[in-house]
Amino acid sequence: MPVLNRLADRTEEIAVWRRDLHAHPELLYEVHRTAAVVADKLKAFGCDEVATGIGRTGVVGVIRGRKGGSGKVVGLRADMDALPITETTGAIYASKNPGRMHACGHDGHTAMLLGAARHLCETRNFDGTAVVIFQPAEEGGAGAKAMIEDGLLDRYAIQEVYGLHNFPGLAVGAFAIRPGPIMAAADRIRIEIEGIGGHAARPHLTVDTLLVGAEIVGALQQIVARNVDPLESAVVSITLFEAGTADNVIPQTALLRGTARTLKPSVRDLVERRINEIAEGIARLHGAKAIVRYTRDYPVLMNHERETEFALKVARDVAGTERVNPAAPPVMGGEDFAFMLQARPGAFIFMGNGDTAHLHHPAYDFNDAAIPFGSSYWVRLVESAMPA
Repeated sequence: MPVLNRLADRTEEIAVWRRDLHAHPELLYEVHRTAAVVADKLKAFGCDEVATGIGRTGVVGVIRGRKGGSGKVVGLRADMDALPITETTGAIYASKNPGRMHACGHDGHTAMLLGAARHLCETRNFDGTAVVIFQPAEEGGAGAKAMIEDGLLDRYAIQEVYGLHNFPGLAVGAFAIRPGPIMAAADRIRIEIEGIGGHAARPHLTVDTLLVGAEIVGALQQIVARNVDPLESAVVSITLFEAGTADNVIPQTALLRGTARTLKPSVRDLVERRINEIAEGIARLHGAKAIVRYTRDYPVLMNHERETEFALKVARDVAGTERVNPAAPPVMGGEDFAFMLQARPGAFIFMGNGDTAHLHHPAYDFNDAAIPFGSSYWVRLVESAMPA
């Protein structure tokens, strides 16, 4: 069955919620206004339970089906936080908070799940319990992990959990998914270099940390080109290089920061080992010292086989078989829903956002035309997983 008529009719109302969230973006765990809006709506919809403060600022709503007798509990997750980016969309609902914007569509994710929650509260056409999860701090704060550690999955006896993310470049009304790894492990790299500072006119008396750092940046690119199996996937990106205070001073210290992305544990181990070896080796060659801190952050997002097949069927029910890609290529971005899929079986799916700016771009905006597809997917998923 296609998009639900009731949700299609409510698209503009849900879009109003989305634009309000878009105008008031909040970062990481400081999503106090957003969480309050979500909690108030869930209470107004008639959720059986509404809890706040889970994982610091997460919100959870519990909706029991008409029968409520199967004992099955399914979790649906949306993220709420924004990014530290200055918006350039020019939209009338553009960010009112300087230096912050919803550049990844979490406003749309939250609004679509709210729309689904309202529909499920009104119809309750399922036998079991739906738990709607509104998570803070997806953008680098591991909010999913915080909610799990605060007892989310055990407290509500969640047996399966599902996530969704919009995807620019994929047509509105289309979906894409795959079993196994679909998003990469996202790790942090920090390299502190110490040499011998001095006058720029007397470089022979110094150990130039800028030179050392530049060689490290270039050499790290050889990891993917020459150490990783060409049939495997990896990314090593240095995104910050700090050194120096004046044009006539060779700096004593330098700092490199960046990220590594991988899809397999063995490749992750290799990349970490080679980053350490290369940075420390080049520094030693020049008489400098390098301290490498490699922090394993988000794990690989691994879709479970059975639940992926189920999510694929639901997406086909909503969009039609021809508009659902069952073998989407993995994405090297990170996603902390991976923590939930380590703890429970489930699946993560991409939903089309149309021809829009890319995620994390200052001109990005969530496409409101996608709302009925996302909300219908959530409703169909609950009703299919726990048929009345």
